[in-house]
Amino acid sequence: MYKIKVLCIILIITLSFKSQVFGNLIEIKVQIQDEIITNVDIENEKRYLFFLNPKLKDLEKSRTNIIARDSLINEIIKKKELKKYFNFDENKKIIDVVERNFFLKKNIKNKDEFLIILKNLNLEYETIQQKLYIEGLWNRLIYQKYSGNVVINKKELKQNIQDQINKEKKKFSYNLSEIFFESSLDGNLKQKTLEIKKSIKKIGFENTANIYSISNTSSNGGLIGWINELQISTKIIKDIKKLRINEISQPIKLQNGYILIKLNDKRELKQKINLENELKKLIKNETNRQLNNFSTIFYKRLKKNIEINEY
Repeated sequence: MYKIKVLCIILIITLSFKSQVFGNLIEIKVQIQDEIITNVDIENEKRYLFFLNPKLKDLEKSRTNIIARDSLINEIIKKKELKKYFNFDENKKIIDVVERNFFLKKNIKNKDEFLIILKNLNLEYETIQQKLYIEGLWNRLIYQKYSGNVVINKKELKQNIQDQINKEKKKFSYNLSEIFFESSLDGNLKQKTLEIKKSIKKIGFENTANIYSISNTSSNGGLIGWINELQISTKIIKDIKKLRINEISQPIKLQNGYILIKLNDKRELKQKINLENELKKLIKNETNRQLNNFSTIFYKRLKKNIEINEY
């Protein structure tokens, strides 16, 4: 069956296949082994990405086409790898968890409201559910593969929290966005940072995150959201505290790259601080950060070893 699919795709491409379907001219844009991405797929993906980050609509069409194409390539490569480890028909329960988390992040009340949103965007629920499913399984795979490599110094983290509690009476929660990027050599960091900052000035932070950030927050314009300062590593929080609202930090060196932080808003914390609860949250955030790094490295290795043909 696989060979038949590949032969059909090659034949279609060789003949420069174009057909009129429901008024749309179908063109193959990318081939990844037995999978293809068409211009119609790209248009559908753009509508989904516009929902995640409405500011993408401000970009020129050629740029949003590239972002949507890369998003679909990312999804296909992940799906192919996941099929080596999971039976897609036996892990459906994960969809409910991922969907609930997605609703919380996007301030969606329930599935009925979500269906209305998708209908207005001319998007199919099953298609979006599949996207969420793939991301959920991918996160599970990364955890299974790399959780043993996560290094957490609980004693040090606990001491850091205690130091912050003792240092200042007022505590704040910050609404943050990020752009996480790689720099192959520290020598070109200045050039890369200048390039990103020029992009921010021209098209905004959110759209620049979609283009440059390799973090899993990129599709949401780099939005991290509200986070308690005690749940942020000391390496980052000291830079955040220097920022004014809407200001962007200088590059902060992290494992496998650099991060630019934008302060969207801040508010004072009024509730009493529970040291053990804050420690658990900080450990969770640090674990997720390290797993995201492993995810990026693993995905890049997969992409490097798979043939991608663009047309």
